[in-house]
Amino acid sequence: MVTFDSIRREQDHTPSNGLRWFSRWMRRYVLPTGLYARSLLIFILPMIILQAVVTIVFMERHWQMVTQRLSMATTRDIAAIITIIQTYPQDADYSAITQMARQKLDLSVSIEPGGELPQPRDKPFFSILDSILSDEIKDQINLPFWIDTVGNSSLVEIRVKLPDKVLRVFAKRSQTYASNTHIFILWMVGTSLVLIGIAVLFLRGQIRPILALAQAAESFGKGQRLESYSPRGADEVRRAGLAFILMRERIERQLEQRTAMLSGVSHDLRTVLTRFKLQLALVGDNPDLVGLNEDVEDMQSMLEGYMAFARGEAEEDVGRFKLSDILEKIRQDFTLHSQSMDYAIEGDDEISVRPNAFTRLVTNLATNSRRYAKSLRIEAKHSAKWLTIVFDDDGPGIPPEAREDVFKPFFRLDSARNLDKSGTGLGLAIARDIARSHGGNVTLSDSPLGGLRATIRIPA
Repeated sequence: MVTFDSIRREQDHTPSNGLRWFSRWMRRYVLPTGLYARSLLIFILPMIILQAVVTIVFMERHWQMVTQRLSMATTRDIAAIITIIQTYPQDADYSAITQMARQKLDLSVSIEPGGELPQPRDKPFFSILDSILSDEIKDQINLPFWIDTVGNSSLVEIRVKLPDKVLRVFAKRSQTYASNTHIFILWMVGTSLVLIGIAVLFLRGQIRPILALAQAAESFGKGQRLESYSPRGADEVRRAGLAFILMRERIERQLEQRTAMLSGVSHDLRTVLTRFKLQLALVGDNPDLVGLNEDVEDMQSMLEGYMAFARGEAEEDVGRFKLSDILEKIRQDFTLHSQSMDYAIEGDDEISVRPNAFTRLVTNLATNSRRYAKSLRIEAKHSAKWLTIVFDDDGPGIPPEAREDVFKPFFRLDSARNLDKSGTGLGLAIARDIARSHGGNVTLSDSPLGGLRATIRIPA
């Protein structure tokens, strides 16, 4: 019976799926991920392939052809010497033929009467000269022979067994073998290394503006001010840098306009509220006006909270900050309220944040736990890339379906905990806004202590 699962298993083992799996594995574990390394690979890999093809063609065609012609000519000379020895009478010491071979053919020849050939040597695993020269001797001379082409010697020894003697010939290696091939390889490799060096220098110059743009974008995402960035590099990189600067200016202008508008609204509302307070103070103590006084105080608190949320304290500069200082203050605050709090810091105690904003972020979350729980445990981990702070308490917690809604401005939980009892509904919204202005986030989940877990995670 054919089922859907069986069809899917068969599809998973098809060649196309295997090829996709191999390509994903190559991209994840083998191929580089950085633009600089990938650019070098794009430049170097075709050059290596081209050189490999050229080298193989050169080895197979040019090198083998030249070696075969040189070996053929040397073998022809040896065959001519053998013919002369066997056809014409020679001196007892063969001085005439020896002198002729040395002067005319550039061969060192000696004849050993009654000699025998040595034992055959092991054939080299890779030797073009040995195979080509052996084939030529078989074709042109067709007599028992022994050759020695192995070693670093500049000579090649050839011995041929004649009827009653052994002809021993020493030929220069350059006469039988294309020995200048290494010059071609050295030139090819040397030129490639020079070109790669030049390419590396140019690529570094092209990658540096991209890295500067990425660093500027990352710093802006963390809320840090950018003073020295200016677009440079290729036209496309300059266009991207200019677009980033324009985008940053639009965002900053929008924030400034929002802050200025809210400052004006705040000033006008504060004037009205101050007038209300003054009139209520002139009236004196009146039980009928208690509710109105409380409403005015609530309006003042809501106004201050909304202004803090709107500003986000984005105008503050980034500085060094000791995490243990604020955590110790929180622990003392818990002690004053007869509650327990402990903390642990893993990694460097100093962090790079906007001190006032980050202090408010941590304090808000800790105060939230103090108001609705009996104990709090804070664990901070400062690694090379991330700063993670986890708040675990034993309070009533927040229902899972409401954990994203509580980050919305002015959202209130009627039957559960909220960050501040004043009812503004801005506490968690301000906390997340500060975390995101640092390039991170605040999330909520269940705590092992039975209450709420709040996690701050921002780039280190």
